[in-house]
Amino acid sequence: MFKPYKALVAAIALASLPLTSSAMPYSQFIVFGDSLSDSGQFPDFGSPLLAGNPTGGNRFTNRTGPNYLANNTEYFDLVVTQRLAAQLGLQAFASTPALPQVLTGNPDGTNYAVGGYRTEQVLASITTTSETIVPVGQVGAGTVLRTRQGYLAQFGSADPNALYYINGGGNDVLQSVVIDQASAATAAANLVTGVAALQAAGARTIIVSDLPDVGMTPAGFASGSRAAWSTASGLFNDELGRQLAALGGNVIRLNFRGLLSEVQGDLATFGFDPLVVQTDVCFSGSSCLADPTWGISGVTPNPNRLMFNDGVHPTGAVQQISADYIYSIISAPWEVSLLPEMALSSLISHQQQLHSQLQDQWQTSGQWRSFVSANGMRREFERNAGVAAGDSDGLGLTLGSSYRLTDQWRVGLALGLQSQQLETDSKSEYDLRSYLLSGFAQFRQDRLWANGSVSVGHLDYQNLERQFALGIAKRSEKGDSDGKLYALSARIGYDLANEGTGWQVSPFISADYARIDVEGYRESGNRSTALNFADQQRDSQRLGLGLQLSRQITPSTQLFAEVSREREFKDDPQQLRMGLNSVANNSFELQGYMPQNGQTLGSLGVSHRLGNELALSASYHFRGTEDRQHGLNLALSWDW
Repeated sequence: MFKPYKALVAAIALASLPLTSSAMPYSQFIVFGDSLSDSGQFPDFGSPLLAGNPTGGNRFTNRTGPNYLANNTEYFDLVVTQRLAAQLGLQAFASTPALPQVLTGNPDGTNYAVGGYRTEQVLASITTTSETIVPVGQVGAGTVLRTRQGYLAQFGSADPNALYYINGGGNDVLQSVVIDQASAATAAANLVTGVAALQAAGARTIIVSDLPDVGMTPAGFASGSRAAWSTASGLFNDELGRQLAALGGNVIRLNFRGLLSEVQGDLATFGFDPLVVQTDVCFSGSSCLADPTWGISGVTPNPNRLMFNDGVHPTGAVQQISADYIYSIISAPWEVSLLPEMALSSLISHQQQLHSQLQDQWQTSGQWRSFVSANGMRREFERNAGVAAGDSDGLGLTLGSSYRLTDQWRVGLALGLQSQQLETDSKSEYDLRSYLLSGFAQFRQDRLWANGSVSVGHLDYQNLERQFALGIAKRSEKGDSDGKLYALSARIGYDLANEGTGWQVSPFISADYARIDVEGYRESGNRSTALNFADQQRDSQRLGLGLQLSRQITPSTQLFAEVSREREFKDDPQQLRMGLNSVANNSFELQGYMPQNGQTLGSLGVSHRLGNELALSASYHFRGTEDRQHGLNLALSWDW
């Protein structure tokens, strides 16, 4: 005779099969640029020369505290590219360190940026030769400390899974290379040619920084060149934007100019002294006027209260704001691509309520059954490739009726209302209201049974609030969207238990299809951090193998359970096209949510009849592996 527990053990063994894990979205972080990105190409003889020092080298920002002095005790603070690399779980060591490796312990890294580089040198570091050369204006200017092959000259092709970053143009302005439209076009063309070379070699995701307003710096104020430098940097940005738009490809063009303007307009929020004219003074007193309060020789030295360390280079506080700004763009699809997943969770929760009803005893032929079911659910997203960690909590209500046509057939309709809120680890919040309508049918002939459903739904996304850090400050950008879904679900099984035993033990095969469309939306306003997102389409095609169990404990009480394993065939990473509201003629595509290719499902419930007409039921549902969804359903049904 068939033993039900053996089938259950076999199903549990099936569900315990291991899944493959996913890597982070980017394999490495490769940087080209000038002093704003230089992670330590030049030797720093004022800091400890210790083997294994991961932060050694001269960088163009303030030293770490508490003394901020070159007295062999403190390193330079980290620049934006190093901070961003750390946020991405990657590295950005200097790629041509003049300081011997025996002293730093650092191998050649992936940061080719060198302080003092003009745009033609940035291009050369990509395509031909990378030189560590003493910048103009310093002792020994023009001296080459080290030479090596440029990135493409050395490797021949570009890593398609890497994230690339390019900045430049500031030294072209400071050295009077860019003075008019024609010279601005030439300088911008150097960077754009570098972008084109990387694209041709296989690079797929490239960040290109705009040029901050060079005139609005302490050096611009001290030199009397503020107006000329501001005009030149504006011309460079215009040309850079025009040429990148003509080039096309997957390029993220930043708006640092706008970001720093917003910071200057709200200094206190970002921790800077609002009583200080931040564009006129600096911390170190190098090529600028040191602030008498917060400067290195001031009453209370503190670079975090100032935006500039020297005449043109930002303090560590601004470096952190800049890194957070870029990270907010890169990580946005990791959250926004979860909007279709929220809808899929609502659909699955709705279908779980139907499954609980479908497992209950049928009403008699020619009779109606109506039911009302309330549910609570939680979807847990684990941080992974293109996925932000977060929890989605929801409540739902389903109203439905079924009619038994014959001994073999039952049909019905159900209306589901779901309310759900997703909160990520960054405190972003996304709300969804789902309105679902399902038609379902059941068939049963001797030991063979089958059921199926078709669902349609309207999705109302409200209060889509993306939150992120900008240094010590927090910022949020908001929007709204709508969507729709279509779904088909079917199961076919065979009851192995003998009649009269009170058992039902049914292996089954399931097939599910869902299509979810989320309309693109634009976050409010035109701030440097506000984004717009294109339409999203999420298709899900799943096949499953499982075991359904039920046991009639008493004439009025039935226990039911289920365990199964599903295979998702639409498991490619989601790609989300997006852009910055403040940057015209630029959009790009970044990786978002990667669906799991397998899911373990399980449920356990009880149904109790109250006389001949009423029945109460309760059930718990689980699905997932790394991402998990839990559901609890309570239902009341009555026959009439």
